[in-house]
Amino acid sequence: MTETIDLTMSTLRKMYARGTKPADVVATLVKRIKQDQHRHAWIYVEDERVLKERCDELDQRLQRGDDLPLFGIPFGVKDNIDAGQMPTSAACPEFTYRAEKPSRAVELLVGKGAICIGKTNLDQFATGLSGARSPYGVCASVQNADYISGGSSSGSAVAVAAGHVAFALGTDTGGSGRIPAGFNGIVGVKPTLGKVSLRGVVPNCLTLDVVSVFANNVSDGAEVLQAMSGYDADDPYSKSPPPMPAVGTTFTFGRLSRRDLEFFGMEECRALYESACDRLAAIGWRPMEIDFAPFREAGRLMFEGPWIAERKSALRAFASAHPGALLDVTQRVLSVADRFSAVDAFDGIHALAQLKRKTEQTFAAIDVLLVPTAPRPYRVADMLANPIELNSQVGYYTHFAHMLDLCAVAVPNGMLSIGVPMGVTFLAPAWHDERVAALANQFEQSEA
Repeated sequence: MTETIDLTMSTLRKMYARGTKPADVVATLVKRIKQDQHRHAWIYVEDERVLKERCDELDQRLQRGDDLPLFGIPFGVKDNIDAGQMPTSAACPEFTYRAEKPSRAVELLVGKGAICIGKTNLDQFATGLSGARSPYGVCASVQNADYISGGSSSGSAVAVAAGHVAFALGTDTGGSGRIPAGFNGIVGVKPTLGKVSLRGVVPNCLTLDVVSVFANNVSDGAEVLQAMSGYDADDPYSKSPPPMPAVGTTFTFGRLSRRDLEFFGMEECRALYESACDRLAAIGWRPMEIDFAPFREAGRLMFEGPWIAERKSALRAFASAHPGALLDVTQRVLSVADRFSAVDAFDGIHALAQLKRKTEQTFAAIDVLLVPTAPRPYRVADMLANPIELNSQVGYYTHFAHMLDLCAVAVPNGMLSIGVPMGVTFLAPAWHDERVAALANQFEQSEA
């Protein structure tokens, strides 16, 4: 085995067809992970002996004729998602436990032949968009270590971008499955609420949480999403998909006007967004400027409105029983919840309903909405010095997606002069996951 492996799923399948064994691939990847400890991508890596046994069992299953569409595909799991007997910490050592069984998402993937390598780093309790809020170390962009990786699914994105695994699971509530994809030059897939079971996931905001996917290309990400999707009667937030209309052949994409674009002082990012719009126009898509105001206002409700109380609800019992266990920045974020009353919660619900109606009218005229995945990257040092304000700015184009129940795919869109990748994100209404992936794939395949 060589030290460099193309970890796209199509290449791995060709390797296995030629006789390469999953155990050889996994052994090489574990060696690479050890060499890359400075990236702080992993909180826990499974014992090599155990991984070898699982690979051997997988070979036996294949020989028996089991249906294994993900045979030998190595993956990582964000450490707020249970993965069998591996510990789950949510980046809080005092919280650590070992689940009796894996999350439903991991169970489905392993059942189809994928190999879980271990658990990846994250912003503590998935509270943050920076990758700089973990006692297990700061994650930086793989391409430029001076800049943040994005979070909260920081380790999962870094693990894929650094070539440790073929794909990784994250979670996404306010952008955690998209922003790290953008800053690391990979794909991030955020499904419709309820499409993937949340059973076995440490809650952040249960009404808004999803399990997301990081991958090297749109095709791989869409395949993984499909493999772990499905109604789960044991998850009260799981949903069954409605019938969906056929996809047309001509497309209109919503784009932001100059007045709605915000890059917080890094104007180079504007040119990359405009180039993405030009790419879509060049392949025959029709651009339409949309009113971004209702999307922006919906996003503000997540952290400046009563929904922050749901995060505190999820952690209240643990935090009360373990004073001092939370990072200071995590406590500061959760303390905002104390400003809101039950009356405020209902005011927020009613305000969001009005915003949803406005955005539904927008999507009636477009097939997808295209936005920058993030306004700009920040240096790690700057984020550590100003963790609340800069974190909020990073989520300018992501916070609204869950509030409005949209699905999304984030794809790479060029490199800044500082050597940090940037991305754009395709968004569509709930249950258009396959459609938005197909359209994102067109963009990925087009020539820049």
